[in-house]
Amino acid sequence: MEKETLFIAFSTQKGGVGKTAFTVLMSSYLHYVKGLEIAVVDCDYPQHSIFEMRQRDMEQVMKDNYYKQMAYKQFTALKRKAYMIEKSLPNDAITTAENLIEQAANQPDIIFFDLPGTLNSKGVVKTLAGMDFIFSPVSADRVVMESTLKFATMLNENLISVGKSDIKGLYLIWNMVDGREKNELYKVYENVIGELGLNILKTFVPDSKRFRRELNTVHKPVFRSTLFPSHKSLLKGSNLDALAAEILQIIKQ
Repeated sequence: MEKETLFIAFSTQKGGVGKTAFTVLMSSYLHYVKGLEIAVVDCDYPQHSIFEMRQRDMEQVMKDNYYKQMAYKQFTALKRKAYMIEKSLPNDAITTAENLIEQAANQPDIIFFDLPGTLNSKGVVKTLAGMDFIFSPVSADRVVMESTLKFATMLNENLISVGKSDIKGLYLIWNMVDGREKNELYKVYENVIGELGLNILKTFVPDSKRFRRELNTVHKPVFRSTLFPSHKSLLKGSNLDALAAEILQIIKQ
């Protein structure tokens, strides 16, 4: 049986909640650590943040012998190149992904899509309807929560429950969690989420400055990169490994 490539998006209507960060972190962890074939379609027009990050990462590696050596050691150990990142407009994202599958030397197990943070952008709803799974980051902030619940409920009522999409699952993810606050407030929110017929993952992602750690000139451990996985010293306590395990269990990879 021919392998199916899964289409997955970390998507939400609210900016700054972590959809692009999750896309990069999960792509790099699954590709470089777990050995899955990953590709990314960056259709977050016009900024194309992930494509731009790859450009920055490549420039840093080419001009810095420390990172050049890291990249060589990684390639030698894993025998695999960096995952592909293709730019696209939201309206053309599915076609871009299909072309990517045809051109890939190894068929991707997963293609992640990074979409604009608004359903009003042309083609966003159409592309979301073509996803197999959608994971929506949310924080215990009233504005973020209301926006995300509105977004998830719209998808659930207008696409998923009426069979007008390929979506097999829609899940919320607790992000930017302050451990001191993970208490009754979260239980109240989780009850509301359940009453709306929505699902939220068990794994929560803590609020931490490590999520902004990219390649740097002083060679501090890197957390977010398109060329390297999160450094082991920063992975501990991030719950990224637990999040990946829970997502893989859901999508059966």
